[in-house]
Amino acid sequence: MTKADLVEEVSRAIAASRKDAELVVENVFDAIVQALRSDEKIEIRGFGSFRTRRRRGRIGRNPKTGARVEVPPKRIPYFKPSKELKELVNAGQAAGRAGDSG
Repeated sequence: MTKADLVEEVSRAIAASRKDAELVVENVFDAIVQALRSDEKIEIRGFGSFRTRRRRGRIGRNPKTGARVEVPPKRIPYFKPSKELKELVNAGQAAGRAGDSG
């Protein structure tokens, strides 16, 4: 699913124009980004949580030249799905396998 597909789904679900739905999706994404920039954790019950993880600086290698390159420390966005989301995703697979008896 692309961002455009998500906008279409929101537009249909709330019976709003595509422009209004796009504004809703953009605002949700912007709120998530701003919270992550502020080192806040975002928790959406039944879906999952977003947070940042810190990566230490290290010495890497340029694959083309083999030269040593210093990689600075950075924060990486991380998503952890909720138990409910995992169960919902896997429920479709279990039902599909149950019908495959032979």
